[in-house]
Amino acid sequence: MTNQPFFLRHGNGFMPTPVANGPWSPESLHGRVVIGLLAFVIEERHGSDDFVPARLTVDMFRLPNITTPIEVTTKLVRDGLRIKLIEAEFFSGGTSMARASCQLLRRTENAPGNVWSPPNWEVPAPSDIPKPADPRLGMNGKWETRPIIGHMGSLGARRLWMSEVRELVEGVPMTPFVHVATGADFASPFANAGDQGLGYINSDVTIYLHRLPVTRWIGFEVVNHHASDGVAIGECWLYDEQGPIGTSTVAALAQRRPMTNPPPP
Repeated sequence: MTNQPFFLRHGNGFMPTPVANGPWSPESLHGRVVIGLLAFVIEERHGSDDFVPARLTVDMFRLPNITTPIEVTTKLVRDGLRIKLIEAEFFSGGTSMARASCQLLRRTENAPGNVWSPPNWEVPAPSDIPKPADPRLGMNGKWETRPIIGHMGSLGARRLWMSEVRELVEGVPMTPFVHVATGADFASPFANAGDQGLGYINSDVTIYLHRLPVTRWIGFEVVNHHASDGVAIGECWLYDEQGPIGTSTVAALAQRRPMTNPPPP
């Protein structure tokens, strides 16, 4: 692993590295790493191979500073035979910055009968798409992308592949759950950016998964954006190279000063 991780272990908590900064301020953390770290701690403390993390909701209500140590606390709300519910809280410098709720469901057999589902998307595999030459893509190496159709802010269909290129926490390979959780925040700019730039900052992310990804590439397909009175929602369907895995949905607030030149995906 040659790329710097987003976090280092720091006592019982974590310390951000410089690459963990976000697009709104170089001194604050990117929402993606806040979500990823909450998922990391939830899975590390409460995960099990017998359960699927079917839903993760993260509320982000303050911007953590990139130079401040972080602590994540968790609470086991329900420890049932078929359902587990975990709550987690993200503290930066002793101040609560974000909260998460994660529902884990026990693996079992599908119910009998046939149920309609949307068809799988038909797109080139990541290995069949040339690596973009623009060094700014993926916020200068925070992640890697393979554009399929459209781009952030284009009016029309938007699809791409995304893959992580660095560890979230130093020395710990990303699990499939942490991988998809870390990338899920991308649903906000991908769905909510318009022809005049990115005018919305998301306040939450909710991920629904019916299975975990089995490949390192996660596909994003914009399927919804609506806004009224400065409040927006955006949604992407998520895929791996074998097919659909779930959705990522966000709520967002209009910014007074839109990001007219958002970093390319």
